[in-house]
Amino acid sequence: MKGAAAVGVVSVAGCLGDDELETVTIGGTSSGSSTQAAGQALARAASEESDVVEVSVQETDGWTANLYEYDNDQIPAMGVDNNSMSKAIAEEGPFADDPVDTLPHQGFQFTALQIHWVGLEGGGVESVQDLRDGGYTIYPIQPGFGTRLLTEEILEDAGIWEENEISNVDTSDIPGQVEEGNVDALCLYGSNGVELASWCQEVDVRSGDGLYLLETDEEFEQTIEDHPGALLNHHEPYGYEQDVTELTDEAVSWALPAQWAFGPQISAEATYDIARLALEHDDVIREADETAPDFTPEYMAETVMDDVPVHEGVADFFEEEGVWDDAWERGEAE
Repeated sequence: MKGAAAVGVVSVAGCLGDDELETVTIGGTSSGSSTQAAGQALARAASEESDVVEVSVQETDGWTANLYEYDNDQIPAMGVDNNSMSKAIAEEGPFADDPVDTLPHQGFQFTALQIHWVGLEGGGVESVQDLRDGGYTIYPIQPGFGTRLLTEEILEDAGIWEENEISNVDTSDIPGQVEEGNVDALCLYGSNGVELASWCQEVDVRSGDGLYLLETDEEFEQTIEDHPGALLNHHEPYGYEQDVTELTDEAVSWALPAQWAFGPQISAEATYDIARLALEHDDVIREADETAPDFTPEYMAETVMDDVPVHEGVADFFEEEGVWDDAWERGEAE
């Protein structure tokens, strides 16, 4: 297992004092992403409701990329999904040839993303079976995103990846590619059953009412169920301005939970207060990010894994709220 005590670039305004706030810089992935929105909402809550901590959100290349950024001392905290974290621990996936030496301590769950297929009018794709047959241009989300890592693994397991041309453009560029008809099918995602990520909303707007849910089958659903990093969800489509139910009225998604994770160089007081803000002021968070979940101690603790320490301040919070599991490892802030 990788060590969890990174030296890191400490983005701290100083020790806690009567007139001084500790600044925690969070790697929030790209502009327009669900993590960036969640981080900015958390920053607003800290600004309005905390006399302990302030939150700054830095743009990065995605959840998987954040683990490399942390390992290279570029960020002291981040949004990250459990699938990427598990791959880093096991030195699998992208970490097989390029492992990381340090990992952050775990924090708490802040979102769950529901990734699903849509086809684009004129592309000729109606089902996942069409994609198995191959010959299409597909967009499985931006490289470096945790959503991309999980999606890539599922599509490989489903026999879809090698059979099609993969578009690797950034999320900021894919709406234009859709508008120009350069892709046939895309993987989009929403947060917590509430709203699409903002870049997915832009795809929706610029598609010319040409999006529709793809039909899936039992084989594809079994592939999702068999993947340890994914959860199989069936749900009504949400967040679209257009009717996407031309072929099916049910979205089949592979859901990916994510958490805030913190380096041990961040104080226990700071991470405790960040967790407190999420629980006590989720109304402020939701005013800034309508996709925010209903934060409860149980929800916040759902992402805790056995293999990585929980940051000391978050562990204190979980103990106080009665959701701490003695099987978990308590981290120590420096």
